[in-house]
Amino acid sequence: MQAKLQHLLWRTGFGPATTERKQWEKLSEAAWWPTIKKASAKVPEYLDVADNAVTGLLQGAGAIGKMQSDTLDKEQKKKLRQASKDGIKNLNLRWLEEMVHSEAQLREKMAFFWHGHFASLNINILYQQQMLQVIRKNALGNFGTLLREVSKSAAMLAFLNNQQNKKKHPNENFAREVMELFTLGRGNYSEYDVKEAARAFTGWGFELNGDFVFRRQFHDDDPKMLLGKTGNFEGDAVLDILLEQPQTARFITRKLYRFLINEEQLPEARIDQLADVFFRSKYDIMGLLDAIFTSDWFYEPANMGAKIKSPIELWAGIRRAVPMQVGNPESQLLLQKALGQVLFYPPNVAGWPGGRQWIDSSSLMLRLRIPQLLLDSAELDVRTKSDDDTDMGMRDDALERRRRRLKLTPDWKPLLDEFRSTESDELIPAVARMLWQIPNASPPRGVLERYTNRSDHDDQIKTTMVQLMATPEYQLC
Repeated sequence: MQAKLQHLLWRTGFGPATTERKQWEKLSEAAWWPTIKKASAKVPEYLDVADNAVTGLLQGAGAIGKMQSDTLDKEQKKKLRQASKDGIKNLNLRWLEEMVHSEAQLREKMAFFWHGHFASLNINILYQQQMLQVIRKNALGNFGTLLREVSKSAAMLAFLNNQQNKKKHPNENFAREVMELFTLGRGNYSEYDVKEAARAFTGWGFELNGDFVFRRQFHDDDPKMLLGKTGNFEGDAVLDILLEQPQTARFITRKLYRFLINEEQLPEARIDQLADVFFRSKYDIMGLLDAIFTSDWFYEPANMGAKIKSPIELWAGIRRAVPMQVGNPESQLLLQKALGQVLFYPPNVAGWPGGRQWIDSSSLMLRLRIPQLLLDSAELDVRTKSDDDTDMGMRDDALERRRRRLKLTPDWKPLLDEFRSTESDELIPAVARMLWQIPNASPPRGVLERYTNRSDHDDQIKTTMVQLMATPEYQLC
């Protein structure tokens, strides 16, 4: 029962929270999934972290939208860029706190999935906030609605250059990625389809405050032929045609299967069956999740401990397992960079590749060192290669070196209460059952006991937790 519950909580959220373990133990297995769904039913709060002055400029004068114009001098542009980057840093940390602490774990986990699926890099804090709200609001709703709202967001239209998509001078970036990355997948459309879709999306743009606008004077009104259909299509008609393709349901379902279930074992017949459920429901995301999380095969041993935790999943999961105060929250930004995943800074339009790509020699060593910070309020000086985008303006001076130091102050009480009655000789397997997701895994007791403090039971609990987190097995969920 414990292993099955933990498996479900990792796949529908960011792992079990130690402070909630007693509540879950009171529930029957049949109540788990309904409880998870109910906790994520409410529309999420809009995460607004932008400085009021910056927001006023963006929504009023629209200064950041005029970055390429002569309205602002060089110094004003620089200040606005930095203010917007600071806002995105704050939005990153604010959303991370939701992942760690929110009861709506399913919503935040699915929003995290869509954040990678609809990857967008944009330094405009207002547009990023709007995009995040679209994703979080629609994360469990209808994929067609989500696709349409993302496609009309200023963040995505700007990122994929559709403001430059005009009749007689079409820009194909947006149309190509909508087909290749958001709906059909590569190989399921032709270059001719891309060109025709691009013509249909001419005139799609946004106002300086982020509102979508259709500029008809820039739209190509001539007939177009797309995926075997002919008509005087505009952008919404293209999205309708893409949603009418069963391949869209299959592409999304297969990607979601890798994210939620298994990255390497992909039973095509099962994926086809789930895709059919998704397609026939007219893209009801919660209906697809129902089919997954109420199935018997979800709990098959081959699907447990089969995924490598992404950096965000790893870090949020550690914070849920061991409640803590982060002495310098900004240091988490560089920890994300060192581990290879910074929220709002995808490596490219395809998002993060995931799977085995998360692990290399340097990132694995850092992953195994992080749990040591939970002991004695140790500090980790996080250093990364210089990159102005993902450093988000952090410089390598004395102040910034202090900001890089990750200092944690854990609250051990919930874990000490959990394991205080556990005998010393049974502590390692008991903690392993809580932390490791691999079925029937047997921790190397001899090795671990050499690195745990057995002279004091509380210290033994702490050091056992840390040593088991600092293992390759803990990297899996």
